[in-house]
Amino acid sequence: MEIHTIIGLAAGFCTTIAFLPQALKTWKTKSAKDLSLGMYSIFCTGIVLWLAYGFMINDVPIILTNIASMTLALSILYFKLSFKD
Repeated sequence: MEIHTIIGLAAGFCTTIAFLPQALKTWKTKSAKDLSLGMYSIFCTGIVLWLAYGFMINDVPIILTNIASMTLALSILYFKLSFKD
């Protein structure tokens, strides 16, 4: 594996895993009152665009990490829309 692929995967892992504590806290507390709907909506749109870009240039780190990021961010967005605070 080339160094730029390793760096891309490491960077993607760090930025993806950063959402895990928020997703877990929101799920456990059943509260998303303090989360910004606008921020998560725009962020999810950005992830979809990054994922499309990753497929266009066939870049595995971009594809894999954005699929994981999208899963976490969409779960938080779902919580925001579902939980009545």
